[in-house]
Amino acid sequence: MPTAGVHYPSSYADLLAWFPDDAACLDYLEWLRWSQGFVCPHCTSKECWVMGGGARRCVGCRRRISVTARTIFDKTRTPLTVWFAAGWFLTTQKNGVSALALKQMLGFGSYQTAWAMLHRYRSVMVRPGRERLHGYVEMDESFLGAPKPGKRGRGAAGKVLIAIAIEHAGTTNLGRARVGVVENARAPELRRFLLENVEPGATLITDGLRSYPTAVGTTYTHEPINVKGSDQSAHETLPGVHRVASLIKRWQLGTHQTSIEADHITAYLNEFCFRFNRRHSRSRGMLFFRLMELAVDAPPVTYRSLVVSPTVKKRRPSPPGSRGKPQSLVRTPVRRPWRAAELG
Repeated sequence: MPTAGVHYPSSYADLLAWFPDDAACLDYLEWLRWSQGFVCPHCTSKECWVMGGGARRCVGCRRRISVTARTIFDKTRTPLTVWFAAGWFLTTQKNGVSALALKQMLGFGSYQTAWAMLHRYRSVMVRPGRERLHGYVEMDESFLGAPKPGKRGRGAAGKVLIAIAIEHAGTTNLGRARVGVVENARAPELRRFLLENVEPGATLITDGLRSYPTAVGTTYTHEPINVKGSDQSAHETLPGVHRVASLIKRWQLGTHQTSIEADHITAYLNEFCFRFNRRHSRSRGMLFFRLMELAVDAPPVTYRSLVVSPTVKKRRPSPPGSRGKPQSLVRTPVRRPWRAAELG
């Protein structure tokens, strides 16, 4: 079991002490990626020669393999100190961080750089082969997104239908959550969400929507609740899913100022579940550790694959000193500039 202060920093002060430069960051990624020994991503050979800068030369295919090759850091021009700081703010803050806030904190030259970095992290927040929900599971749907000018209500442009499922970890406690976009509330779409996120044999608690009996079938035990026929409101009969839906909407309104585009909602939902399902972690640094584990085990993610409608645009030259790749967070210590200003 990873331990705070040994396998990952337990505070922001520790983060600065552990990773003062890019070399320390690279060594940490090497330790995470090849903790069980080197494996070539091209030919799967386990034999190599160690080269300078943490790179390896594969004995099998003779290729030079860097620590960041075939990861989300592949061919990055952004210093690793900046990557680590962004990962720390994204995971350790209760409500995450927006691209605009990250740009201002770390001094990025453009909003797009901060946005793409956060989305690369979000792309790895769903662990492959993760365990599905089991036991008693509440499920319901909700609309999410920033409405655009035009029709209001359920059919408003920019609104996306999401399905929410959450475990009951006891009589009142809530367990893990799964949230995903669904095209509609019909049986085939709800069944697809169920099969992807809920273990067969689980007991499913839903409202009286007619699509659920067909979606559940014989795969799950179904306990529908007629909300209209009861003396309670929907948030009382299904408290878990309504609490999660409320948290997502408050997070969207607070951290992101309703700026989440409908086309990218899935990525943001993955981020929400990543933090929500680890909310009981004793050390927030554990989330940073898990993110870095997933980052070195995932394939590269290009900017064109992140945007929904990529277009090729001619690059304009950057004004001197105002844009370009982000600068490293490594700095030469400055001796009390506020006093030097008085002397000057």
